[in-house]
Amino acid sequence: MWQELLKDTRQRMQQAKSALERELSSIRAGRATPALLEKIRVDYYGVPTPLQQMATIQVPEPRLLVIHPWDKSQIPAIEKAIQKSDLGLSPVTEGGVIRLAIPPLTQERRQELVKSVRHLAEQARVAVRNIRRDANDKVRELIKEGSVSEDEGKRAQDEIQKLVDSTIAEIDRLLEEKEKEILEV
Repeated sequence: MWQELLKDTRQRMQQAKSALERELSSIRAGRATPALLEKIRVDYYGVPTPLQQMATIQVPEPRLLVIHPWDKSQIPAIEKAIQKSDLGLSPVTEGGVIRLAIPPLTQERRQELVKSVRHLAEQARVAVRNIRRDANDKVRELIKEGSVSEDEGKRAQDEIQKLVDSTIAEIDRLLEEKEKEILEV
C-alpha cells in the first residue's frame, strides 16, 4: 500500500525537478542555444504556435542563432514575437532567415540572472517539501485507518525523507551548474 504512495511521491518529485530543468534551460547564459526560444509563441494565422513548430533553429556560432522559417510569409510575425519576448534580443532578417546575435552579458546582468536562478531553485525545493508534506499526511491517514502498521508508517516516512534529501541535492547540483555557467566569462 505505502509502496504505491512512495512511487507516486517519487514521480511527483521528479516532475518538480524536471520543471526546474526546463526553466533553467530557457535562461540565457551568454551562449546561443535553441532552448532560449522555447517559450516564444508566434501568432500563426490567429493561433499561438511554438516557434520550434514553425522553423528550424540552428546555432552556427556560440553567440548566434539562425532561424529558418518554413513559411517565409511568417517572418514578420516571428520577428514581432521575438521582440515582444523578455529575451532582449533584436532579430535581423537576411533573405529568408532570421539571425539573432546573443550579446555578452554584463556583470550586473549576470548577478540578476543568478538571483533569478536561485529563486527558481527555491521554488522547486518548496514544491518538493510540499510533496513530502502531502505524502506524510497520507501515511498518517493510512496508519489511522489501520491499513499500515506504525512501524511500516515510520519506514515509509523515512523513505519519503530519503527521496526529499536526494531530490533537493539534485536541485542544488542543477543550481550550482547553472550559476557556474552564468558567471563564466
